[in-house]
Amino acid sequence: MPVLRECPPPRGAEGETLNVIENARSTTDTKVRVPDINPISGMCPICVDDCNVLCEVAKSCFRGREVLYPSTEYFGRSTASSNKDFFIDWSHFQIMSELLTAKGIPEDSDLAFFENADITTVVGSSSKRPIRMSMPVHLAGLGSTAIAKNYWAELASGAAMTGVCQVIGENVCGMDSNAVYSNGKVQDSPDLKHRVDSYNDFWDGKNGRIVLQTNIEDARGGADDYAVSKLGVDVVERKWGQGAKAIGGEVRVGDLAKAIDLKKRGYLVLPDPEDPDVQKAFKDGAFRSFERHSRVGFPKYDGFLEDVDELRSKGVKNVFLKTGAFKPEVVAFTMKCASDAKLDLVTFDGAGAGTGMSPVPMMNEMSTPGIYLFSQVIQCAKLLKEQGRFVPDVSFAGGFVNETQIYKALALSDLGDGPIVKSIGMARTPLLAAMKGRNFTDLAAEGKLPPKFARQYGENPEQFFISAPEIAKRFPGKKLGKDIPWGGVGLYTYWHGRIGEGLKQLMAGTRKFKLPCIERGDLVSLTKRAHEATGVETLEMRAARVIKEIL
Repeated sequence: MPVLRECPPPRGAEGETLNVIENARSTTDTKVRVPDINPISGMCPICVDDCNVLCEVAKSCFRGREVLYPSTEYFGRSTASSNKDFFIDWSHFQIMSELLTAKGIPEDSDLAFFENADITTVVGSSSKRPIRMSMPVHLAGLGSTAIAKNYWAELASGAAMTGVCQVIGENVCGMDSNAVYSNGKVQDSPDLKHRVDSYNDFWDGKNGRIVLQTNIEDARGGADDYAVSKLGVDVVERKWGQGAKAIGGEVRVGDLAKAIDLKKRGYLVLPDPEDPDVQKAFKDGAFRSFERHSRVGFPKYDGFLEDVDELRSKGVKNVFLKTGAFKPEVVAFTMKCASDAKLDLVTFDGAGAGTGMSPVPMMNEMSTPGIYLFSQVIQCAKLLKEQGRFVPDVSFAGGFVNETQIYKALALSDLGDGPIVKSIGMARTPLLAAMKGRNFTDLAAEGKLPPKFARQYGENPEQFFISAPEIAKRFPGKKLGKDIPWGGVGLYTYWHGRIGEGLKQLMAGTRKFKLPCIERGDLVSLTKRAHEATGVETLEMRAARVIKEIL
């Protein structure tokens, strides 16, 4: 019997992880038989005819295109990301602590306490209607993928209670089986209405907004017109792409009738659900789901500016743009459009992050990794500023999980008068908080909590969610676990209790007590690659420059 082994990643001459296991990935649930694989192909050096281990080639001979994607059996219950090391990440930078001065607060030991750090932010800071948020994060576009729909109540309540924007992602109307269309335009979408209401039920009317993201399919179907005129949505985000892939949105559909309906609504559905042979194969169990794909757009400068003007004429107060990790020419084009259209927020999503469903090879091997992309954005913003042109507020997205990464991203974006990054877009981690919150609540109801967890934190949600008393006090008319989803409490606790408090501590450590005070000089590079990619000086450079000046 062949022995299944996880191959340890080899190390390069400078300690870099080499990504050579091209034929076995956890995302596709594939493995190799022996540890000493061929470093070029990722195959076992000796491939034997009686091997029953499924490497990617082997699994592909049975399942074909399914192996392009994260394990299909987890669709709707999982998120996925790249597992490639791009040789640079946020750990390659170090935050420099301060002792002698303070910014954003008096140099008073009785005041310069981390709880007094102000982590509120404003997006669209130059617009007529700036949007205040309680902290510099927002929930990036989560649309028609099943995992987002399954946990929407948790996500919406958590984002609204935290006081940050939540973006309703693409294709919600088009995927709504109960949506009503007339002449190709949506007239009613119960799912979209539910998503807007779920946020507004917990919104304080001040911090954050519900945002509708629309792609080419949504624009054709009139989703923004419906949302603005009938649901009261006044923030719209156009979508050009995402970091996880450079093609349109994709979901799996496990129902034949719905697959046919989506094709009739104009979507690309594969294989063709109206083909009798395909229908028979589906009913026979040869495959269990169809793929629904969105088209890609080809934005033009004049057309985009006209589109933004039209949105504003319809009553949209704030216009955002979400784009992916395209080549440098596209980054420059995007910043030019955003500047001339005076957009309120542009989100750049770096490669390697996460999604509900994206091709694994594309997540690993295509598009610009986050820090390289973000450095290009900063270069563009600096040029715009030097030319006296409008610099839009920016958001970075792409695998952010904690406050140290957030601080470093803000510091990296400082152009001399504060960070242009006003918020970090997050998706996989909010979903994780929502999923974990619901799962552990269900386990508690069944008496199946992990024993160690129950001993440490209690056996019921009122005990193990540390923010439960606070949330109950804030919403006396709503019952925890019934009106307020426990997963929403989990998301609030993660964002407010962990990220927010951790960010305040970092700010106190650098003595920067307001977000606009954060500086590029708060960072040093720990590696040559980080310095070359961003221009942030290394610690050795910093020491050589300042020590002589002082002494």
